[in-house]
Amino acid sequence: MKIISTVALQPAQRSAVLAAAPGADVADRQCRTVEEVSEFVGAGCDALLTFRVPNDLATRAHVKWIQLLSAGADHVLGGPLKSSAIPITTASGIHATPISEYTLASMLAYAHRIHLAIRAQVRREWMRSGAFMAGVDDIRGQTLAIIGYGSIGRETGRLAAAFGMKVLALKRNPSDRVDAGWCPAGLGDPDGKIPARFFGPEDREAILRESDFISVTLPLTDHTRKFIGEREFAAMKPGAYLVNIGRGEVIDERAMAAALTAKKIGGAGLDVFEHEPLEASSPLWDLENVILTPHMSGANRSYMDKACELFAENLKRFVANRPLLNLIDPNLGY
Repeated sequence: MKIISTVALQPAQRSAVLAAAPGADVADRQCRTVEEVSEFVGAGCDALLTFRVPNDLATRAHVKWIQLLSAGADHVLGGPLKSSAIPITTASGIHATPISEYTLASMLAYAHRIHLAIRAQVRREWMRSGAFMAGVDDIRGQTLAIIGYGSIGRETGRLAAAFGMKVLALKRNPSDRVDAGWCPAGLGDPDGKIPARFFGPEDREAILRESDFISVTLPLTDHTRKFIGEREFAAMKPGAYLVNIGRGEVIDERAMAAALTAKKIGGAGLDVFEHEPLEASSPLWDLENVILTPHMSGANRSYMDKACELFAENLKRFVANRPLLNLIDPNLGY
């Protein structure tokens, strides 16, 4: 069995892979471009662990299974691989802890006005006015809408519930509440018991009207592109705070900038954008009610350790011809 990783593996990570597939031939190398991936994969392999996938891989090389190192698959399904017979699995679940913590951190920073305090610190301004103090909020007792109740959304819901928030959830099929994907013990909401109510895509204005905070964790598909636009922003509470860690294209960025500028909503925590890097001309840079980061909410030191833990579990399943975790449905886009 030949396994190729286009990310250099540490000794413990290599050991985890070999323990799952004893006797396998494991080759690993850091590949920073699709051209490097293409050259390294060569004629093919049984299992490919990678961030990047060349569009011609299905026709040029013999690959039996692709394990992505990303939770999203839009960068792969936009090309010929969408109609390929090669099974593709995602790394959904390994980002749940860092991204849900990032989401809660963004919400807490906004509620406690830490983003304004940091700006005041840069100006060496002692900002302790009555008006500033009166704007500080608790998140306890407030309502959080989670738009996209996958692994990240479920862990966000668990943390929010621990903070005393009321959790509402929106998912494609609200009657299907069980999470069948990768979920380490103690994390998330595998049985879907945390939300007070579930909503379907057609009910998004209703869930937004009720919510003080909104976490957008949607994958990018044909059905989710610009899922939140002018009509949805008009439905939000004037003080609502939105966090987007999914994909920038699921929100109409122009409509969002207009709503933020006019203060039709309270603010936004943004880690993803329609175009990345975010253009220097974007009005989002200068808005005081925006907390902005460069697509780094999933970053953490143990990223590859978690990825190899998932890969090892899927390797065991692959060797035993059992169903793989996080298998992409090309028709759904995730």
